[in-house]
Amino acid sequence: MAHAVTLEALRVIDAIHQLGSFSAAAEALFKVPSALTYTVKKLEEDLGVALFDRSRQRAVLTTAGHMVLEQGRSILDAATRLEDSIKQMESGWEPRLRIARDTAILSAPLMSVVGSFLDQNRPVELSLSEEAVGGAWDALQDDRADLVIGATGELPKGQVQIRPLGELEFVFAVAPTHPLALLDGKITAQHLRQYPAIVVADSSKILPARSSGVFDARQVVRVDSMQSKIEAQCLGLGVGYLPKHRIQEELNNGRLVIRQCELPRPNQMAYLAWRNEQPGRGLSWFVEQLMLQDWQLVPSISVEP
Repeated sequence: MAHAVTLEALRVIDAIHQLGSFSAAAEALFKVPSALTYTVKKLEEDLGVALFDRSRQRAVLTTAGHMVLEQGRSILDAATRLEDSIKQMESGWEPRLRIARDTAILSAPLMSVVGSFLDQNRPVELSLSEEAVGGAWDALQDDRADLVIGATGELPKGQVQIRPLGELEFVFAVAPTHPLALLDGKITAQHLRQYPAIVVADSSKILPARSSGVFDARQVVRVDSMQSKIEAQCLGLGVGYLPKHRIQEELNNGRLVIRQCELPRPNQMAYLAWRNEQPGRGLSWFVEQLMLQDWQLVPSISVEP
């Protein structure tokens, strides 16, 4: 079934409305005025309504004409996006790129790279998200992300390409008013059992959930991001290990203090990772630029292949 409203007709109506006359629109569209007149007249006959008020010197849309144009612009925009996506795909640039950042990693380096990418004015839709604990690997396997930043823990076998970003260094940090901050000597497991622990919940959806930095505690408060964990510990609501690079400001202004704990948490390697597929130009560009950023992590001496 042929539709009366076509992309060509919508482009003609939009041009006439924007430029105010059939002749000006015809010049802009590289057509003769009679061709535009025929297109509009044919659409008016098919719809049974007048789209332009021709009693004035300037072409003015009728109420029906406004309705056609307002709703038609979304169709024109969708058609433009589709054409751009096809052109991008042919050129090797993905129409969409989904990037997930582990919540323990700073966002500023990523935002700097995103800004540089936007300056190139490429019609690639970027989707940024945040994952926690094992969620970065899970996001790749669940196809929620094309590229993840800061994935930690056991590497998937033969499924992903990786680049090491450095090691996350964890320190036991508490609010200066917390009882453990005032305790003499090293904090023991017995001390920890007396107070609530603040833990970032694993955002995995299909892989088994991991626990990270969990110890026996009187209570456990699970939060959705590292920033929430930092704020909770600054308020003295609980205790736990935090990535040292994420709390430099809080350490400097005294909102947090570092204490020695007999249950050490080892450093964790953080990776940039993507699936074992031929990357598009957008993903390749982001990998290259993200590897040049200062993530404020501890450089590693030896790295797993």
